[in-house]
Amino acid sequence: MGFFRAGILGFGGGPTAIPLMKKEVVDNYGFMDSDEFAKQIAIGNTLPGPIATKLAGSIGFQVAGWLGMLNAIFASMLPSAILMIVLLGTLAKYREVGWVNGMTNGVVPIVGVMMAVLTWEFFTKANKQLGLKLAIPLLIASIVAMEVLGIHPGIVIAILLFLAFALPVKGAKA
Repeated sequence: MGFFRAGILGFGGGPTAIPLMKKEVVDNYGFMDSDEFAKQIAIGNTLPGPIATKLAGSIGFQVAGWLGMLNAIFASMLPSAILMIVLLGTLAKYREVGWVNGMTNGVVPIVGVMMAVLTWEFFTKANKQLGLKLAIPLLIASIVAMEVLGIHPGIVIAILLFLAFALPVKGAKA
């Protein structure tokens, strides 16, 4: 119940849910003390993904094993999932209303600009790490693989991750 409450009240993402989780885990239920909770945050920060989900899973596992981990993750994610279903259902129901249609159309250019900025940041990092002679062919190959050959983006990402680990980093000493 503590992770569910943190999921409901932690508006703004994982960092806002951490103090709520601490209140539940340390103060309300006494599953661990503040030092142990701080260690769980440190462990959670070493793993990829959203901190609230990692923290819930890590604490749930420490307290009650695999079942506790699954229960804590589910409880922390359920409020967001329910809210998304309600909001998307409402948006779909009223999508023909003028102001709703205008609002959704107004979001498209904003998302486009955000994606362009993100792409530029990735490209500049790729240039620094790989160099243009490798980054541009990988970019072109990725676009061809997804758009022309119809390969799923997840497969392309997996291949690129494999290449990232296999290829030497520019400027690194062997």
